[in-house]
Amino acid sequence: MPHVNIKHFPKELTDEQSAELVAGITEAVTKAFGCAEGVVSIAVEPVAQDEWQDRVYGPEIVERKELLHKTPTY
Repeated sequence: MPHVNIKHFPKELTDEQSAELVAGITEAVTKAFGCAEGVVSIAVEPVAQDEWQDRVYGPEIVERKELLHKTPTY
């Protein structure tokens, strides 16, 4: 059911940081949607800083702004 895709730069996450992030997001998603943990999927995708504009900012933030519930300030 719910799928969350997190794109980020430039920080690499440790296994512990990644597990904490996934656990926190899973908790928030299951609470908001009233669903079981087993139906939640989460992807964490590093994106090179020099690719951010073309791969994330343009296509996912600018061109899909009607879907954003939080807008960046940059």
